[in-house]
Amino acid sequence: MSFSISSWQAYFADFGKFFQGFLFTLAISIGALTLALLLGIFFGAISTGKHKVLRSLARIFVEFYQNTPLLVQFVIVFYGLPLVSNYTIMPSIYWTAVLCVGLYHGAYIAEVIRSGIQSIPRGQTEAALSQGFTYVETMRYIILPQAFRIILPPLINQVVNLIKNTSTVAIISGMDLMFVTKSWSALNSNYIPAFAGAALLYFLLCFPIASWGRKVEEANKQAYSI
Repeated sequence: MSFSISSWQAYFADFGKFFQGFLFTLAISIGALTLALLLGIFFGAISTGKHKVLRSLARIFVEFYQNTPLLVQFVIVFYGLPLVSNYTIMPSIYWTAVLCVGLYHGAYIAEVIRSGIQSIPRGQTEAALSQGFTYVETMRYIILPQAFRIILPPLINQVVNLIKNTSTVAIISGMDLMFVTKSWSALNSNYIPAFAGAALLYFLLCFPIASWGRKVEEANKQAYSI
């Protein structure tokens, strides 16, 4: 029985496997978040610029990744790239996960960045450009620092969602926490301890970040209400 003491003893006896999966999930999260932030800042910034082609490029990127399932993107990259490249491109499970999750959440972060930039009065950008700042310098030194306080709460929500979405790497047999959980529970016919343990590990990873996000949001509300 899944609720028996022996089922939990079996789980804790193999806990090292789950912890290794947890560490792999953490590594994917860090890599994917780095990529997502870089892409989000880049596409979020150009989506508010004057260059029509760049704005269109940013829109295509955002719409494509927001309107296609992450699981499909995993299959295309992991199984499709080797086929179309005649097996000259063979992405590893780790880099497939970083690329797919990073691109997917980069699109959402780009929208967060865009909305933050647009919340800053347009006159500040025009004033900076008239003083000789380039568009990149204007974003870096004037607009983004002001927008950061506004975009931080929704950005933290995206970080939490990104961590949870790393579980989709299980579809390509990645040795992440979710794949280890599914494999171990099926092999041992012991589901409750495995999935309860996985839920707790995800919770321990996401809850502190989500709590910090709520504190930041409350601090922002108090600052703007003064």
